[in-house]
Amino acid sequence: MTERKPPGVSFESWVDRQIGDAERRGEFASLAGIGEPLPSAVEAPYDENWWIKRKMAREGFSSLPPTLALRKEVEDVLAAAWAAPTESAARRLVGEINPRIQQMMLRPPPGPPLGLKPFDLDEIAREWHARRAAPGNV
Repeated sequence: MTERKPPGVSFESWVDRQIGDAERRGEFASLAGIGEPLPSAVEAPYDENWWIKRKMAREGFSSLPPTLALRKEVEDVLAAAWAAPTESAARRLVGEINPRIQQMMLRPPPGPPLGLKPFDLDEIAREWHARRAAPGNV
């Protein structure tokens, strides 16, 4: 927009005229999200770090301390192991997380204590078989 506000015209009415002209030309007709409700984040209280949080979520980073993020990942891995189709798949899943648990145990935690130790893969296999044999499980 290169047009300047004419003298003697209030800023509000000049802006309103610019918006009205743009609407009549159809410049707002193909905007993304037109006719959709505003995202719920718009209704949330203002957070000055909103862009950092959105960027972290988009890039797959966690705002949790590393120990809590690892605890969450362990929960997900165990759930996947119990649902694994074979014992070897369950062992592989848990075997991949064990080195990360050991590494976190060896360095001082930047957040709350980890509260985990590496899993015994034979014990995981026994539990996997027991869960499979339980009534109602496949």
